Amino acid sequence: MTATLPVSDRPDHRLAVRVYYEDTDAGGIVYHASHVRFFERGRTEYLRALGISQSAMKASEHPLLFAVRRLEIDYLKTAGLDDLLEVATTTREVGGARMILDQVLRRGDEVIATAVVTVVAVGPDGRPHRVPADLRHRFGHPE
Repeated sequence: MTATLPVSDRPDHRLAVRVYYEDTDAGGIVYHASHVRFFERGRTEYLRALGISQSAMKASEHPLLFAVRRLEIDYLKTAGLDDLLEVATTTREVGGARMILDQVLRRGDEVIATAVVTVVAVGPDGRPHRVPADLRHRFGHPE
């Protein structure tokens, strides 16, 4: 069974992201693939904030990596060059080997895009491995 904490009790991480020229398309609007990079940076910094080092996980006695299995993005508004955006990341669910994260990209109070990301813990062989108890606890899902 997966323990789910109330939304107000879940760990939440926020990362500021500036839109650079390289992030935009010919029309000066953030290119759709750039959102994927913004969300990836948010997830990576979320792990760091929880004290989880992906390098250490990979180099440990029982190596483990997180691989994206599914990514759903809803593009709601446009963003442009020089905009200061914020990526918010929250853990929705931690299962045996998978985790579901909710992410929101905002410009101030405006929601630019939302994402639901399913990541799977895998070993060096690429096969799923159970998320260790200490990591579950850090994500706010102790069971």
